[in-house]
Amino acid sequence: MLKQRVITALILGLLLLAAMFWLPAAGWAVLVLAVVALGAFEWGRLAGLSASVLALYAAALAGALAAIIAYGVAHGRHAAELQLAVYVLAVVFWGAAAPPWLARGWRPGRGMLLLAGCVVLVPAGLAVNELRAHSPSTLLFFLALVWMADTAAYFAGKKFGRRKLAPSISPGKTWEGAVGALLGVTLYVVLVGALSLHLSGIAGYLKIVAAGWVLVAISVEGDLFESAIKRQAGVKDSGALLPGHGGMLDRIDALTSALPLAGLIMLLNPS
Repeated sequence: MLKQRVITALILGLLLLAAMFWLPAAGWAVLVLAVVALGAFEWGRLAGLSASVLALYAAALAGALAAIIAYGVAHGRHAAELQLAVYVLAVVFWGAAAPPWLARGWRPGRGMLLLAGCVVLVPAGLAVNELRAHSPSTLLFFLALVWMADTAAYFAGKKFGRRKLAPSISPGKTWEGAVGALLGVTLYVVLVGALSLHLSGIAGYLKIVAAGWVLVAISVEGDLFESAIKRQAGVKDSGALLPGHGGMLDRIDALTSALPLAGLIMLLNPS
């Protein structure tokens, strides 16, 4: 299982890097819309939509994102207000709505689940598009940060994990794994800061480490949130699209919560 997971991750990583650095903006936007549509299809299935409605839900979410992206292309920097509103909506959801949802084990109806899917997927898709528009390296920095956190948490939890982080939602996650994620991301952002961000003084390093920790915390929340939705649906994976990983949502769950915050950070600090 681990071997299959690693092989799939390597293939996906190489394809993603090629697309990130070589696709034109329009091609990249189409790819992002396709990923959001696949994620929405799986989300709708978890929410219990019938087969005849799943495609409509996926098309609606991809269409909403396409409209936001098109508005940004047409209006340039004047579209920042719309992007800001989308990112703030997502950050408020992850900061204020998702924590009590998870803590109380809330099992909402289908309508609320479908609405949550919009807030989870559309802002994340916008962030992927806009971070890449800033520069492929910017997007790669934030993607690698989340991947580093996930990888460090996996190995730290496997080696040292004793205390469950959220046993009723995701029994495999531990507090030791979370600490490993924080340590891994600390090392990652310090190295990147030293090599390419041209930071000056300890204050600059503390700033990016603190931002990295916040992104780690919110990425874990995204992972747990998708696990809770799957548990409510009574399934282990959101799909079977990616060998060793499950569905598209299983691969992007942590990114859906972390990337809108990253997009907000870059929108407010474009330099």
